Amino acid sequence: MDYCLAYITAPDKELALSLARKAVESKLAACANIIDGVTSVYRWEQKTCEDDECILMLKTIDNLKPELTEMIKEHHPYDCPCIVFLPIKGGDEVFLKWVETQLV
Repeated sequence: MDYCLAYITAPDKELALSLARKAVESKLAACANIIDGVTSVYRWEQKTCEDDECILMLKTIDNLKPELTEMIKEHHPYDCPCIVFLPIKGGDEVFLKWVETQLV
């Protein structure tokens, strides 16, 4: 099984919680972590921007990435939301097996 971590930014905690619930309830992610109070600095439409955001991290498996991406884009207010996937290379086998059981 190939596990991965989805890294997503959201404009506020309420949206991050909503996306987390949708992902977990639809079995696209086993669990979520939300880190509130981050500051993002980025370029958008030829300007440097600085905004308060939340980070949403979802534990999932590789074959769910396309469906999870589409769900996030459907419910996210940004024109170009940050949705990236990082491979999970190792970890506690009991935890990773639990992740797998939540997604079937």
